[in-house]
Amino acid sequence: MSNSINRRKWIKSSALVAGGLAFCSGAINKLYAMPAKVLKASARAVSDKQAVLSSPPGLKARLLANENPFGPSAAAKKAMAEAMDTSYQYPFMQMGQLAGKIATYEGVGQKSLIMDSGSTPLLHAAALFYTKGGKSVITGDPSYDDLPTYAEEFDAKWIKVPLTADYKLDLDAMEAKVDANTGLVYICNPNNPTATVVDTAKLKAFCERVSKKTMVFVDEAYIDYLPDPQAASMIGLIKSGSNIIVARTFSKLYGFAGLRLGYAIAQPDVIKALRSYSSAGFNVSAVTLAGALAAYQEKEFLTDALKKTNASKEYLYSVLKKEGYEYIPSSANFVMFPLKMNGGKFVGEMMKRGVGVRSWAFGGKEWCRVSIGRMDEMEAFAEAFKQLS
Repeated sequence: MSNSINRRKWIKSSALVAGGLAFCSGAINKLYAMPAKVLKASARAVSDKQAVLSSPPGLKARLLANENPFGPSAAAKKAMAEAMDTSYQYPFMQMGQLAGKIATYEGVGQKSLIMDSGSTPLLHAAALFYTKGGKSVITGDPSYDDLPTYAEEFDAKWIKVPLTADYKLDLDAMEAKVDANTGLVYICNPNNPTATVVDTAKLKAFCERVSKKTMVFVDEAYIDYLPDPQAASMIGLIKSGSNIIVARTFSKLYGFAGLRLGYAIAQPDVIKALRSYSSAGFNVSAVTLAGALAAYQEKEFLTDALKKTNASKEYLYSVLKKEGYEYIPSSANFVMFPLKMNGGKFVGEMMKRGVGVRSWAFGGKEWCRVSIGRMDEMEAFAEAFKQLS
C-alpha cells in the first residue's frame, strides 16, 4: 500500500508541473478502489455494445455504429505515429496542452473542463453522482440510453418521455416530469437514434429554467454535424452561470471512435464532483492525445468530412425515396426510417448481404437506423436494400 501511495503522490506532483493536474488528481484512487458494482455495470455496458455493434469479417458496409469513416485526419495520423516513440511516458503535458486548447476555444477556464476516454465515462460519472440515493433520470424515448441504463444499475429510476410527433425531444413534457426526486435530466441533441435537433432558443430557455431545480446534462456528441455548432451549443449558458453539464466527443466528426476521447464542460464544482467518479483523464492514451492536439478544430479536414457525410446522406435519401420509403430528416451522421417488415429480421437479412445496420421499435413502428458511410458503403447498402424493400 505504501508503494501505491507514493506513486499517487509522485503522479500528482508531476501532473502539476506539466499543467495536467486537473485531469489526473483523484484518478489513481479510482483505479485502486473501484467498487465491485461499478465493475459489474461497466462489464454489462461493454458486453451489450459488443453484442450489438460487433461485425463479422468481410462486412461490405459497417453502418451500425455512427462512426466517421473519413477520419482521423492525415495530420492526426502523423502526430499519433510520431507519438509512439515517447508513448512509454505518461502524457501529463499533452493533457494540459489539449485542455488549454479546448478551454481557450470555448472561452472557459480549465477548472470547468474534464477529459476522459470518450464521453461514456463522463456520462457514467454523472449517472452515479446525480442519481445516487434512488434519484430519477429523465430522458426522451427513444434517446441514447447509455447514461440512464447505467444509472438503473445503481437503483436509479428511469423516466422515459415520448418524443413529439416530429420525433424530437419533447422539452415541455420532460420539464413537467421534474420533481423533488429528479436527480438528472438528460438531453441528447442532436438526438440518437432519430437524428433530430430541437430549437436552440427553446433548449436554452429549458436549460435555464430546469437547471435551477436539478442538473441538466446536454450530450452534444453530434453537434459538429450542424451548420453552426457553436451557435447551437449550450456551453454559452455555463459561461453565463447556468448549472448544466455539456459533453462533447472526438468519436464522431473527428473520427476518433476507436481512439477514445471526450470531454465535459460545467461549473468548477460540478467538474470536481465528476472527477471523483471518473479517471479524470488518466485513461486517455499518449497517442490519442497527440492525435487530438493535431486534429482539434482542424477546419479543412472537418469541412471535408462533413461535405462527404452530407453527400452520402443525400444519396441515401434518394435510395429510400426511390424504393417508396419515408425517413426522418437527419441533423447528424445517421438516418432513421420506418420499415415494412420486422426490424430484427431486416437487420439479419442485411447482415447476410454484408451490410450492418441497427433496428428500433417505437411509436408502433419498426425502424432502421443507417449510419452514414463512404459512398461505396452507401452503394452496398442500396444494393442489399433493394433486394428486401
